[in-house]
Amino acid sequence: MNTRRFARTAGWLALPCLVAAGLLAWYVTREPATPFEKEQAAAFEPAVVSRGEYVARLSDCVACHSLPGKAPFAGGLEMATPLGAIHATNITPDRDTGIGAYTLADFDRAVRHGVAPGGRRLYPAMPYPSYVKLSDDDMRALYAFFMQGVQPAKQPNIPSAIPWPLNLRWPIALWNGVFAPTAPYAAKPDQDALWNRGAYIVQGPGHCGSCHTPRGLAFNEKALDESGTPFLAGALLDGWYAPSLRQDPNTGLGRWSEPQIVQFLKTGRNAHAVVYGSMTEAFNNSTQFMQDDDLAAIARYLKSLPGDPQRDGAPWQYQAVTAGQDTPGAHTYATRCASCHGLDGKGQPEWMPPLAGATSALAKESASAINITLNGSQRVVAAGVPDAYRMPAFREQLSDPEIAQVLTYMRSTWGNNGGAVDAKAVRELRGHTDPASSSPIILHMR
Repeated sequence: MNTRRFARTAGWLALPCLVAAGLLAWYVTREPATPFEKEQAAAFEPAVVSRGEYVARLSDCVACHSLPGKAPFAGGLEMATPLGAIHATNITPDRDTGIGAYTLADFDRAVRHGVAPGGRRLYPAMPYPSYVKLSDDDMRALYAFFMQGVQPAKQPNIPSAIPWPLNLRWPIALWNGVFAPTAPYAAKPDQDALWNRGAYIVQGPGHCGSCHTPRGLAFNEKALDESGTPFLAGALLDGWYAPSLRQDPNTGLGRWSEPQIVQFLKTGRNAHAVVYGSMTEAFNNSTQFMQDDDLAAIARYLKSLPGDPQRDGAPWQYQAVTAGQDTPGAHTYATRCASCHGLDGKGQPEWMPPLAGATSALAKESASAINITLNGSQRVVAAGVPDAYRMPAFREQLSDPEIAQVLTYMRSTWGNNGGAVDAKAVRELRGHTDPASSSPIILHMR
């Protein structure tokens, strides 16, 4: 009797478990809906292909999916993650190793929802939580470019180095359900067309939040648009600190005018800064190619994002040096740095950036200041011409304590208040970073 009762109870318990397992299996393998499901393959007009090439520039596809000297978009770039290394895939129209067999619906699911054909989930290193905001017209144009404007390259993809069971893809579907939006950008009726265009680019194809928005414990961006205060508030990424793009006067764009933002994105420099770190790739491959109207739209949108006085502190004001010149850091600065950045820290705008009031000197995070001092800066290539000046690497010339001392001096002089730099932090960053290449790195799209 007890045995039969146990069997009956177990059966009733097993039924909902089986139903739940079935629902879970359906959810993690389902393919998202797409407006292109019934759209048949067809040749695209040259104007559509050209538009798609521009969308690819906005989206900076080439930076992750290409390697210097290799076929454009053939993949292979290694990207470190907390779980292990992954490699960008081949997105040329090769039918065997690329995406040549993708329909427009397949392409849409992969780009905007992170789901490859067959329901396989893509790692969110692919910024589909941002790309989901791309319009249907831009998606169609992007597909047209990759199918008709890119040369196929037979280059097998490199498997990820993430170990089992962490490499199982089905949990990503649950992550998507919590953190990834599902709808394209919707214009805000209370804002004008310029603001909405800027919001569309910044949130969508530009995926600015991928670097400039802090992430949560699940590696999710803490906010995906202006409705969340963490959006574009600054974040650590790959040994660099991507600064705030909000109106924070010290660590953001509060002291920048709209024309200065446009100038920075178009030429790589302005009176406040020169592109460096991860932003160099974004400039070299993307922002300088954007249309002037789009750059103006980006500037308008970014200038509308309020700063946070509690986070940023009192606005920086320049203070002339009156003491402290006999410290080791001051001596190193005078002999190693002042010839470019000036004893007064004001640099030589717009070629040698000022250190007085620089974000790297005001941010509590010292990673960018350490990284560029250790490794120098990558060459900025504007309008096809490499810049004549670049920050040299000092990893061979200066010890960890010397770098800590000179950065502490820089971050506590001229009104800067970023705080002291510890030699241990320099040593740690030295151990897992490499010197920037002194050669121009140009990635071609065709």
